[in-house]
Amino acid sequence: MALSWNEIRSRAISFSKEWEDESRENAESQSFWNDFFQVFGVSRRRVARFEKPVKKLGDRKGSIDFP
Repeated sequence: MALSWNEIRSRAISFSKEWEDESRENAESQSFWNDFFQVFGVSRRRVARFEKPVKKLGDRKGSIDFP
């Protein structure tokens, strides 16, 4: 069921208040994105994933977030 604009607005305000003082970007990045997508009633797993393996220049390996 789709969320109403009022529900999204309410969730967005709560989200911004909860995260306004966060300063540990690397430590909290996955929690931040999970909470952000919940503002819209969407599971982050339906939209993106963390640490997708990729091939870099020179045959090196690495990873990216949110492909």
